[in-house]
Amino acid sequence: MTCQVPSMEPPRVLTIEWEMMDKSRFFSLSMVNSFALRGLLYPFTVIKTRLQIQKQNAFYTGTFDAFFKMLKYEGFCSLYRGFWINSIQMASGIGYIITYEKVRHMLTLYADIRDTKLKGLIGGGCGSLVGQTIITPFDIVSQHMMVLGLLKDKGMTGANSVNPLNIDTSATRTGLAAQIINKIYEKDGLKGFYRGYCASLCTYVPSSALWWMFYPVYSDILASTLPLWTSHMFIHCVGGQMSGVTVAVITNPLDVIRARIQVNRMNSYSCAVNVIWHQEGISFLTKGLSARIIQTFFSSFFVVLGYETLKRWSVYDQYKDQIRW
Repeated sequence: MTCQVPSMEPPRVLTIEWEMMDKSRFFSLSMVNSFALRGLLYPFTVIKTRLQIQKQNAFYTGTFDAFFKMLKYEGFCSLYRGFWINSIQMASGIGYIITYEKVRHMLTLYADIRDTKLKGLIGGGCGSLVGQTIITPFDIVSQHMMVLGLLKDKGMTGANSVNPLNIDTSATRTGLAAQIINKIYEKDGLKGFYRGYCASLCTYVPSSALWWMFYPVYSDILASTLPLWTSHMFIHCVGGQMSGVTVAVITNPLDVIRARIQVNRMNSYSCAVNVIWHQEGISFLTKGLSARIIQTFFSSFFVVLGYETLKRWSVYDQYKDQIRW
């Protein structure tokens, strides 16, 4: 009688680590993916910024009201105001993901840290620190362009509050960007392009750190709850959405303060908090939150879908039989 030895299936890998990937392939694909996602989700960024900058409900009563009024008074292109300046931020995305992955790899290699939640928390924070250092000047210019459309909305008041640089809004988009850059430099010099830098760090570093911490938490919960045959890609995407919404709710007040400092040219964090509290009261905690949740819900899904797909396309051949889609 012949004995058959059962075949051993290689262990499945839920998280693809840095050393398992072809880096050149991963980063070249990441550039294309980043641009596509930014173009798809940019309108939500514009709407969120306008809601956060307005005093109380001076222009819009909510996300959908802002969306329809922008289409009515400014046209479809208003949803992409400042997009080309903002898209330069793709460079920061590469710096962000390199830092994130390398920090996680170094924590495992040199500190023997295996906890994915802790590695995500530290790596996400470090990645955002690098990314914000690159991104802040472009963020400031694009935010000024985003809110200038409020000046053209018919029948609305309080427009001067969103044009602190006194920009001539009749110029072309290229002219608007040039005016904004020149005005910022005239008023503040090079440091003007880093106005609100600390506020950006106070917003995005904890946001990024918390997102990467909650992401494996929710993914592990889903993986242990759902049937074994459930797609790992589905688990990651839903886990990313749950993480994104959680972080959006927690950090929204910090994002409101950051936007006010950078666009309304407030001089300090404490000054911004005092002014916002005086104008908005407790409602500032949820100002622009609906747009931020919608943006985060979809962006987290597509970011994770793109990120995990690119990692699977970039994984070395010897690991491919351990990866489940």
